[in-house]
Amino acid sequence: MNSHSLIRSAIVDLGSNSVRLVVFEGRERNPVIIFNEKATLRLGSGLDTTRRLNPKGVTLAEDVFKRFYAVATTMGADPFVVLATAAVRDALDGEEFIKKLNQWMPNVPVHILTGEQEADYAAAGVLCSIPNADGVVADIGGGSMELVQLSEKKRFNAQTLPLGVIRLTDRSERKLAKAKAIASKDLKTVEWLTEVKKKTLYLVGGAFRAMAQLYIEYTSYPLSIVHYFTLPYEEAKRMVEWTIEKSKGGVNNIPTFIHKRLNDLPYAATVLEQLLSRLKPTQIVFCAEGVREGWYMRNVVSENVRDQDPQEAAAMDICERLGRVKEFPLALMQWTGSLFKNEDMDMKRLRWNACLISDASYHDHPAYRKEQSYHRILCMAGMAFDHPTRAFLALTTAMRYEAGVDEPFLMPSRKILTHKQFEQAVVLGMAFRVAYTLSGNLPSLLLRTRLKVGKKKLTLYFSHHLDAVISDAVTRRLTRLGQSMGLETQLLPDHDDA
Repeated sequence: MNSHSLIRSAIVDLGSNSVRLVVFEGRERNPVIIFNEKATLRLGSGLDTTRRLNPKGVTLAEDVFKRFYAVATTMGADPFVVLATAAVRDALDGEEFIKKLNQWMPNVPVHILTGEQEADYAAAGVLCSIPNADGVVADIGGGSMELVQLSEKKRFNAQTLPLGVIRLTDRSERKLAKAKAIASKDLKTVEWLTEVKKKTLYLVGGAFRAMAQLYIEYTSYPLSIVHYFTLPYEEAKRMVEWTIEKSKGGVNNIPTFIHKRLNDLPYAATVLEQLLSRLKPTQIVFCAEGVREGWYMRNVVSENVRDQDPQEAAAMDICERLGRVKEFPLALMQWTGSLFKNEDMDMKRLRWNACLISDASYHDHPAYRKEQSYHRILCMAGMAFDHPTRAFLALTTAMRYEAGVDEPFLMPSRKILTHKQFEQAVVLGMAFRVAYTLSGNLPSLLLRTRLKVGKKKLTLYFSHHLDAVISDAVTRRLTRLGQSMGLETQLLPDHDDA
């Protein structure tokens, strides 16, 4: 068991629309969520008119916070904090509400975030899983929307606007045309947006995520994971138009968890429409990590852990938990190094992560191993991997466990990956199959053989001491690897072997 596995941290994100308790376990690079519960209070409803928190929400809050307190304290979470955002910081009775919180949750610090702090934590949350993010983060809540510029792993500009979905609904008197004018006017006050046109727009917040989930369902996208769901500019415009149009006539057959967001979606879409018009981003990327993860990374995780590559850290964790021989991935990385000519850094990184997770399904039942391994990697929890990376690693692992290239369950990888990426994943997975059969998961045995890719032939050289391990299974799997590369195969003693 990991020595950090029972170290827990709890964060209550108190927003204008909902309140959520998240409990993280460990102190790793990729936050592991072991508890996640949300309640809709809509504390910010009517705030723009009354300047006070929604009385119904305040009444409902007591039971919610008492439950959250019981859960987090029983789990032994430390630190345990409340992060309050727009509704509480803007309401005249915000401090009065905090006093009630202190009674319901004794000894739990309550931080009322300024708009700039909220933006800063949202940016840190995006960087948690997308460390090379370059563009603008838009984090929409119920009471406000934070805009942040990111470049070179740093935050340069930040601004908060009263464009949260609840507040915009109130300000516009539930008229979308008026909401559009308000959003356009507010965004014009953010002068630095002119400096970041044609970059990526990263979208954070429940209303944006609900919009993405609906569009995933509508387009039959093969992976129902909002985090890292990416759309080019023109497709993003179509999504906005579709969302606004569908909201006029009602939306049927939608996931249950989106029902409470339905009234907010047209206002979130209207804000996004104006962001697209102003920024004309090359693409939009939905991000499920925001203020909570940002606070966790800034206040809980050590700096040396923060500096780790999130994808490598996630793959390394899978290797340590599920792999049999921890040294084998490094040997496998060396052994497969000749397979891809002119390999760029992105492909090398993919290959290394694939090596790390290549033994992840050894403990599954052999009859189900190929499909089980595929879905384990494709749909794994956590935020480190974008969709093409998930599809590539899942396909590679399935091929290692003898999947056929035409198996129906591999369809998500066919739809997400380019033809070249699909072929590379197949080749790598088949190479893994040869390596594990040949070596029995022993690094020293594997590295006494080597692959050489020629113009017409793929050759497996082996030490003269290894004649006995060159079995029919090795020969057969090497032949299949060669066929996937369009090459003949041969096995030869390695005369260069010392």
